[in-house]
Amino acid sequence: MDASTHRPAWKTLLAFGIIYFVWGSTYYAIRVGVREVPPFLLAAMRFLIAGAALYGWTGAGGERGPSGRQWASISLVAFLIFVVDYGLVFWAEVRVPSGLAAVMLATIPAFMALGEIFVLGTQRLTARLVVALLIGLGGVGVLVSRSLNLGGAPIDRRGAAALVVAAMGWSIASVLARKLPLPESKVVSSGAQMLAGGVFLALISCALGEYREFHAANVSRGAWIALAYLIVAGSIIAFTAYVWLLHHESPTKVGTYAYVNPVVAVLLGYFLGGEELGLRTILGTLFVLISVVVITTTKTRKSGVAAMAGR
Repeated sequence: MDASTHRPAWKTLLAFGIIYFVWGSTYYAIRVGVREVPPFLLAAMRFLIAGAALYGWTGAGGERGPSGRQWASISLVAFLIFVVDYGLVFWAEVRVPSGLAAVMLATIPAFMALGEIFVLGTQRLTARLVVALLIGLGGVGVLVSRSLNLGGAPIDRRGAAALVVAAMGWSIASVLARKLPLPESKVVSSGAQMLAGGVFLALISCALGEYREFHAANVSRGAWIALAYLIVAGSIIAFTAYVWLLHHESPTKVGTYAYVNPVVAVLLGYFLGGEELGLRTILGTLFVLISVVVITTTKTRKSGVAAMAGR
């Protein structure tokens, strides 16, 4: 008898609910935090603490740590994920509403598709993919254009550029993660990546002089709660749910969080953060989500899942 028969449905629903709504809500938590804490410093605190907890937990459980060669690969992937992607997302959210940041990051599957076509060779450039990529590009254009009369202010261009680079960084890391020697255990690999990424972010924060601008006594309770939420819910609980789902559901089903997260982020930004929800936001979000659905439902020769996911 299949093992899934004995798995209570509520566990599966809870795990999906966590990756759908917790990861979707982390964009708003980031926005709250960066209002009072310098962005790279906030990101460093999040991932140093979460990475140490997750990696320490794997060590206490007796799992083998990465080899020297694997640490070299982990460092490269961690730089792309936590500095280029997360670091720029935290930096951009000083300038860009949280919901729109989530929509911009939903373009990651488009960049991953390009990587699979031109680097991995696991996908062909079909008419279906070309149309999907153009629709996604159109969605980004709607969000940043200053000439379209759609109401509402376009995204800050520096912030938008940073988010595009962030999406590219994640996509490159996902492609490399399939080729580089990394620990077989996703938990060990991700804990090590978080920890290494936290170290990189702390060094960059120090180099930028963010510590001089930071005074812990002046940070409100709300910002500390946002940081705690990012560490515990966003990085530890949600990732645990994600790994559990990968072992019990198909990658296609698990990957549906990419459709839901931007919608959750846009709605939370509107209801909690007072962010605009006008025609520009709705159209841009719709175009990007259509692109994501088409790209992620296109069959590849070999499916794979990034070592890390969510925000």
